[in-house]
Amino acid sequence: MITCAVTGNITRPDQHPGLPITPQQIADSALEAAEAGASVAHIHVRDPETGRPSMKVEYYRDVMERIRAKNRAMVINLTTGPGGRFIPSDEDPQVAAPGSTLMVPEKRVEHITQLKPDICTLDLNTMNSGGDVVINTPRNVIRMAKIIRAAGVTPEIEIFDSGDLHLAHDLIRDGVLEGPGLFSLVLGVNYGFSATPETMLYARNLLPAGATWSAFGLGRHEFPMGAQAFLYGGHVRVGFEDNLFLSKGVLAPSNAALVQRARAIIESIGGEIASPAEARKILGLAS
Repeated sequence: MITCAVTGNITRPDQHPGLPITPQQIADSALEAAEAGASVAHIHVRDPETGRPSMKVEYYRDVMERIRAKNRAMVINLTTGPGGRFIPSDEDPQVAAPGSTLMVPEKRVEHITQLKPDICTLDLNTMNSGGDVVINTPRNVIRMAKIIRAAGVTPEIEIFDSGDLHLAHDLIRDGVLEGPGLFSLVLGVNYGFSATPETMLYARNLLPAGATWSAFGLGRHEFPMGAQAFLYGGHVRVGFEDNLFLSKGVLAPSNAALVQRARAIIESIGGEIASPAEARKILGLAS
């Protein structure tokens, strides 16, 4: 399976003139990625006027309806990541500085309960992220997980470091999450997993037996880590959320171009790309 992460919430419009911003642009980019070989679209939304990240349910609904109007098979994966970032102020570290997004867990999954996508992400990381801190305490993760499962949505568990995997095992043991689970290994975030074959192998070997998993690297690590994920038995993710370039200094013209490059790499080393229907079988989703 190739997942295309269409826009994310960190990549800025000034970094790429073709970054999808509006619901129509995001949906169109996902559909183009599907034509290129992606079976899963990972969706963030943005304010159409400013391009800044948003969590408005109506934007998610608009994107989903536009995708479904033209492609009912593609697997839709909505993010629940926004809402976990905390930046302490210089004057009082207990007070949030501008840029903090920390919110109650129920607000972070409001769009999941209303829209019921095929999949949604569930971040398990509490970590330094650049100069900020991302906070996903076990208590809050449990609150989100229960809501996601009650909505009948499959959680894709996002893993940034080994401690996240130990937490995942505990949540499966306690019945909060259903095993063996669906996982995504995130490599290349500063102070998380390094984007190396050794790190990916270590992380893969910590997964529950029988888990379905994918992996991706940020920036220049996107394509090497995609190939490595295939060689280790996993699935692949690319997209403007993670990387904007086809090669050093060469901007990718579209998300579809990144998918095409990943597909060519995987096929050149003996892989076969899953169709959306095949992806649904792999993930145990309704057709």
